[in-house]
Amino acid sequence: MAVQVFKIPDSLKKDMRYSFCPGCDHGVAVRLVAELIDEMGLKEKTVAPASIGCSVCLYDFMDVDLVEAPHGRALASATGIKRARPDKFVFTYQGDGDFASIGLAESLHAALRGEKVSTIVINNTTYGMTGGQLGPTTLIGQVTTTSTTGRTAEDYGYPIKMAELVALCDGTAYSARVSLDTVANIRKAKQAIKKAFEVQLQGLGFGFVEILSTCPTNWHMSPTQAHERVRNEMMKVFKPGVYKDVTANIIPALATSQNTGNIG
Repeated sequence: MAVQVFKIPDSLKKDMRYSFCPGCDHGVAVRLVAELIDEMGLKEKTVAPASIGCSVCLYDFMDVDLVEAPHGRALASATGIKRARPDKFVFTYQGDGDFASIGLAESLHAALRGEKVSTIVINNTTYGMTGGQLGPTTLIGQVTTTSTTGRTAEDYGYPIKMAELVALCDGTAYSARVSLDTVANIRKAKQAIKKAFEVQLQGLGFGFVEILSTCPTNWHMSPTQAHERVRNEMMKVFKPGVYKDVTANIIPALATSQNTGNIG
């Protein structure tokens, strides 16, 4: 008797055309979100604002209700949707530029207000869709099209650490950073996204997951080299782990000592 071990999630469109660059981790992240929406029975009650950037492709892939948000305003849109329809499950799927640069005010104030929505942010240390410019998470020394000799703190400041910053907001119920560089870390990422969804469903506050992701095209690397960069460079600056979880009494003051990379 044949046993099915793999299928396309119901929350993904069956006739979709893959439009992300080869080796990009967006495809893995979107699949994890779709799997959880199915497993948690959320498909028919989900509404998601699509942000600007590579993440805008969300409505090409997901078979749920989506709306288009102006650049940086995904969480402002999510706030309006959730307050108007508190019975809906509302999440945003954003890039680091959308969330932490043009949308930083909207993002942090949603967390400070404790909006009962969930947010997944892809951190690939660059503006991927528009050509690889320096972004809010670009690493010190990283060469981009707008930092051709490498990012310096003196000229550009330091990269923003989103999971830590969101954890400091009193309205945040869950904040974690994960990676998609290995199968084991992909499983941890799914657990973290599930927790960010659960705190919304439980009415506890804002749920947030930052995902360390590759951008082979703008990094000028193969997919294998790009995942090695995530491990050898990005994780040294952006340390994976849970930075706040009100259900486990992990608070920012204790996060540095409790942050062991365990997700749950």
